[in-house]
Amino acid sequence: MDIRSQLESWEEKFLHQKACKSKEGIRDRPEKECEIRTSFQRDRDRILHSKAFRRLKHKTQVFLSPEGDHYRTRMTHTLEVAQISRTIARALRLNEDLAEAIALGHDLGHTPFGHAGEFILKEGASYHHARQSLRVVEKLANDGRGLNLTRQVKDGILKHSKGNSPLIAEGNMPQTLEGEIVRIADKIAYINHDLEDAVRAKLVDERNIPKEIRDVLGNTKSERITTLVSSIIHSTVEDGYKHIVMEEKVYEAMYSLRQWLFENVYLAKPVVEELEKGKGIIKALFEYYLDHYEEIPYYNRYRELWGEYEPKQAAVDYVAGMTDRFALRTYERIFIPKSWYVI
Repeated sequence: MDIRSQLESWEEKFLHQKACKSKEGIRDRPEKECEIRTSFQRDRDRILHSKAFRRLKHKTQVFLSPEGDHYRTRMTHTLEVAQISRTIARALRLNEDLAEAIALGHDLGHTPFGHAGEFILKEGASYHHARQSLRVVEKLANDGRGLNLTRQVKDGILKHSKGNSPLIAEGNMPQTLEGEIVRIADKIAYINHDLEDAVRAKLVDERNIPKEIRDVLGNTKSERITTLVSSIIHSTVEDGYKHIVMEEKVYEAMYSLRQWLFENVYLAKPVVEELEKGKGIIKALFEYYLDHYEEIPYYNRYRELWGEYEPKQAAVDYVAGMTDRFALRTYERIFIPKSWYVI
């Protein structure tokens, strides 16, 4: 028996009956199984080694081009989501590798300059970062061939974005409990690390968080994450693993903290002013490449691989895939006059 088969047997013996087992992983293009890694481990590794994942280190989370070294980027956010997801999955005896693979891939399609870039592409092309993340792993990655991930990982990536919808929103839920874990771990991660970054930037003081929120969640990042994760674990067990849930008072406190962040951080003047600049850059680049799609690298190759490749989709794919600094350099090259001398 090879190592992969041993791992699959271990899962059958020790994981919860509601866990998604690795041997259930289905790919649209069948492949020979690995002798060492399970299907979800292979998915995790493919995402981790992709160019799209590496680009996340230079994409904005909240603060555009921060001067300090300790502010979050889209990559550090992704790693924190993966860590929280694995903690919850392990405690519930669900599939850690599946949860981690979904978490690592959930934001691959995010634009430069955070949600400012998403706002512009949504206006111009009905863009959503979750759908674009799925497009990255299905088509754009691996030089236009995609990563051929399992359907369970792709489903979790597509349905990770919760927005303002309830914790349980029938009809729009991931097909696995591991996907549901990432859906809520994403919120837990960004609420807490965005708050920590805002404190570092001196936009807010942690002591000014309303007392009713602190009384439920705690006074520090560590206390808040522990409260939220513990509530999920105990509540999900008590609920019989029907869904990934948490206590109502904890859930309400988390969303009250999120609303407080919107009022005091996300909509704060210094943040908004910088993100408006980001919107302007993304708008200019998107409109430029709509008119000059022949300048998009790999445009002809992708057209050969997939058949028809619409210029609008090509512009979305190219601009959304940029890092902040590459977008800035490209904007400067196209739109900023160069100094020159007349002899």
